[in-house]
Amino acid sequence: MTNPEATNNPAPPTPPPDPDPAVRASGRASLNEDWAATVVGLVLLVLVLTGLLPGWLVP
Repeated sequence: MTNPEATNNPAPPTPPPDPDPAVRASGRASLNEDWAATVVGLVLLVLVLTGLLPGWLVP
């Protein structure tokens, strides 16, 4: 006896094509810029909280 569900299932969808290398590079650059901004913000916060940088200096 055969399983009717196994014979009626369609083929899995094909994955989307790989993006253009320029698109991949721009996505990677924006991720790096986001992390750089996060690190700079955290460093400024630590400097203000420790009193090494006056709070009025950082907008």
